Amino acid sequence: MDKIIIHEVGMRDGLQVEQQTVPTETKINWIKQLAQTGIDIIQVGSFVHPVKVPTMADTDKLFGYFSMPENKLDGTTLSGLVLNEKGLERGMSAGVEMFCMGVSASETHSKKNTGMTTDEALTRIIAMAKSALSAGKKVQVSVQSAFGCGFEGVIPKERVIGIIGKYIENGIENISLADTAGHAYPSQVEEMISAIFEMNPNVNIACHFHDTYGLGIANCYSAYKQGVKYFESAFAGLGGCPFTAKASGNVCTEDLVNMFNRLGIREDINIDTLVAIGREAEKFFGREMPGKVIKVRN
Repeated sequence: MDKIIIHEVGMRDGLQVEQQTVPTETKINWIKQLAQTGIDIIQVGSFVHPVKVPTMADTDKLFGYFSMPENKLDGTTLSGLVLNEKGLERGMSAGVEMFCMGVSASETHSKKNTGMTTDEALTRIIAMAKSALSAGKKVQVSVQSAFGCGFEGVIPKERVIGIIGKYIENGIENISLADTAGHAYPSQVEEMISAIFEMNPNVNIACHFHDTYGLGIANCYSAYKQGVKYFESAFAGLGGCPFTAKASGNVCTEDLVNMFNRLGIREDINIDTLVAIGREAEKFFGREMPGKVIKVRN
């Protein structure tokens, strides 16, 4: 598979940290517009407790809306994040097409995010992934804090590789490397991806970078040069994990698409529509967004 795949996570990772809740109707409109850009996968939301993450309280409703025949988005896969068996059950009932789930390589982040140790979470996630695959669903598992942790600092590469090895042993080969705290840097990215491909050249690696230190796009380019085909990003550069030490925005989808366009890649994606959605987000939240393209595009 030579095509670069863009997984838009702004509706989940982008909004989960916001104090201001986006109305369901506005979310539906943004999802429709994102689908019209030609983006491949859109993460609609996460099946988490509404008290802990109130901005995700309407995730079931959103999937219900887009599962109706008259509202289906042709050519776009809708994904949903689940943290535990209850979330998976809700996602199954809601008609999720692609399940995203994972564990943190940081014990501290894992306990804050899920209330479980890494090993406890890994055992449960593998069982959940197998269950979803058996039900005919697409599944992507992740390693969060794969390049460093806001609480623990450096995360040994061996710890990350060990988790990925467990996934592969259990027949799960769609794996996302999530730079939850935004600590990754290009040479580290190259080394990590090279080690994974050496372990299994057939694994499908996705990269999910945050822009804490301004290296998000550079890391994406390094991952691309190493053969990564799947990239996760958020429109307008929204986002951040509410359970890390310092939440910072995702790599901006418009900026990522612009980079690939400069390389002659994914020129089918409508960057003007992406910028327009980013400007709607700026107006809604009442602040300037961190993306670069939005500042210079007419």
